[in-house]
Amino acid sequence: MKKRIGSYPRVSVEGSGRGVVSQAGAVLLVETVRKTGLDTAISGALAPWRKPRAVHDPGKILLDVALAVALGGDCLADVGMLRAEPAVFGPVASDPTVSRLIDTLAAGGQRALNAIRSTRSQVRQHVWKVAGQTAPDATGSVTVDLDGVLVTHSDKEDTAATWKKTFGHHPLMAFVDHGTGGSGEPVAALLRPGNAGSNTAADHITTTQLALAQLPKSYRRGRRTLIRTDSAGGTHEFVAWLTKRGRWLSYSVGMTITDAIHQAVLKVPPAAWTPAVEPDGEIRDGAWVAELTGNMLDGWPKGMRLIVRKERPHPGAQLRITDADGMRITCFATNTTGQPIAGLELRHRLRAGAEDRIRAARATGLRNLPLHDTAKNRVWLEIVQIALDLLAWMPMLALNGKTRLWEPRRLRLRLFSPAGQLVTTGRRQILRLARHWPWTHIVTDALERLDQLPNPV
Repeated sequence: MKKRIGSYPRVSVEGSGRGVVSQAGAVLLVETVRKTGLDTAISGALAPWRKPRAVHDPGKILLDVALAVALGGDCLADVGMLRAEPAVFGPVASDPTVSRLIDTLAAGGQRALNAIRSTRSQVRQHVWKVAGQTAPDATGSVTVDLDGVLVTHSDKEDTAATWKKTFGHHPLMAFVDHGTGGSGEPVAALLRPGNAGSNTAADHITTTQLALAQLPKSYRRGRRTLIRTDSAGGTHEFVAWLTKRGRWLSYSVGMTITDAIHQAVLKVPPAAWTPAVEPDGEIRDGAWVAELTGNMLDGWPKGMRLIVRKERPHPGAQLRITDADGMRITCFATNTTGQPIAGLELRHRLRAGAEDRIRAARATGLRNLPLHDTAKNRVWLEIVQIALDLLAWMPMLALNGKTRLWEPRRLRLRLFSPAGQLVTTGRRQILRLARHWPWTHIVTDALERLDQLPNPV
């Protein structure tokens, strides 16, 4: 008996296996597509771009690319991983056919983008209805977070130097917050050059319009929809647009600490400060909130409230010139009334979850923009959003507990990556997942939940 050398067993490898399916857990995404009706809806929407006697349906091609991105791909050629598994993904177009479709949709301009976006909005309404108590509007309100993301690369159309002294693009995105029990889903992505301003009101307005069009009609205006941004959205033009007569949206936007705000904070009496709170209701140690009034609100829309928070900085953190009395000062504006200011401050602080959505987007096709032309990269952004939709809808419909909070990388590693064995019995095909895989039961339970959902009409 030979003594084993090294830490891992040595195995012989042959390329002659049969009936083995890679990325077998991806059936979760395939079933999500089927149960949401996304496949038939997008096929119908892109029918005008199907060429006579074409073999492959444009909607199926676009969905295949989105599925590849959801599984970790970052370019059009990664659709090849689906092409290798026709038993799970069906017929998949060749790389040249995929490229030609992207060229065609890019040439279609705004009309093609509107077709894709309208389909996503239609399917989203169905998904939320089916999701019931796990839907983001289960409480009767919807929160939309706006945030920018830097995509660094070179040699692409409309690239420019960014404010971080890198080079690339600076898209502005919007996400619907799923709350503490879930993640979030994208509802808008505005492609912008790298030198686009962080606080450009026109871009925030356009992105918000795109986001509202993705929501059910009852949430496209009115106080039940909260628009939440960092200080980039704290401009007169954007806040005035949000509160325009007939729109009446709720908002919670970060504000830049001006000298007037700094001086007002110094004059707030100790009794006016209220302890900040944590999501579990406990008092946040070393943090207090107060509401500012006076002439600082002159020129802003009626009903605007200005709330500040002071907090002891973390050990080693450097204070800024706008901080006061050794405390880190932050400020936001809102038009919400009838709630304690500590609760409003907590609601605004939870906007930090948008950073998690940005991280997930970077890990799902937004690490770079793979195409050269801006028109094609706009189509790519729609593909990325479809992939992120699927990665949000599948947990919403099929997972529960902590698994609903798993980010894309963990979903890929634990649920999508296991291999399976395809067995044909009579006229049925059965995909058998490895019994020893620690998360196989999560996959099978999720598939059972999806199977119990009503089929789309």
